[in-house]
Amino acid sequence: MCNLYSHTRSVEAMRKLFATFNDGGSNLAPQTGIFPDYEAPIIRNEADGPRLAMTRWGMPSSKKALFDAATKRAGKLRDKGKEVDFDQLLRMEPDGGTTNIRNTSSSHWKRWLGVENRCLVPFTSFSEFDWAAKQDVWFAFGNDRPTAFFAGIWLPQWTSVRKIKNGEETIDLYAFLTTEPNAEVGSVHPKAMPVILTTPEQCETWMTAPWPVASYLQRPLLDGSLTIVQRGGKKDGLADVMSEGGTLVGGG
Repeated sequence: MCNLYSHTRSVEAMRKLFATFNDGGSNLAPQTGIFPDYEAPIIRNEADGPRLAMTRWGMPSSKKALFDAATKRAGKLRDKGKEVDFDQLLRMEPDGGTTNIRNTSSSHWKRWLGVENRCLVPFTSFSEFDWAAKQDVWFAFGNDRPTAFFAGIWLPQWTSVRKIKNGEETIDLYAFLTTEPNAEVGSVHPKAMPVILTTPEQCETWMTAPWPVASYLQRPLLDGSLTIVQRGGKKDGLADVMSEGGTLVGGG
């Protein structure tokens, strides 16, 4: 499960793979470590066309997952002799979000697989945790870390409780698809890898094609496509992607 990635390249680097989107004049800061439930840039399909927008990572969890979590919490409260209003407890059950989507046949995800909910998630490297070595292992398309995209879906203005202290929030959300790992990722994380798009044709298909066509993109990269660029660390240590003023430079 990929729960950590980086994006350190420019808006123009994204256009080499997907040219037509409204960037709103964005000047993105490099993000060497993007974590769940934080904002990151995505190119998302909107009514007036694709647009670059900062969006929070983590789509809604399933009703069953939230019900099970609330049931467990209610049991602990009852064990302490406290009264429980279960409906209110369920409504306020915190949902940190689901970052990775594997089972696209689930009714929970099917409703958001249409073109209107598609997005591209730019990245320059991503991490899988090596439980044997107890460290993050960072993958990229070589040490230069060129831009590529995860195949994502997004959801506008979803109301939920992300953190109890903040109460209900209405926010835009995204996540990306996963699939079987290729050889490099599988050697570290044998269960899954993100669905990665590497050509303009793949990006265009993801953003425009009906699901039966776009679904064929949910497959692993060819073996040998990725390089391990760093072992250890919660941020990708690439330091030469910034100019003196902190503006993104470099291609992709």
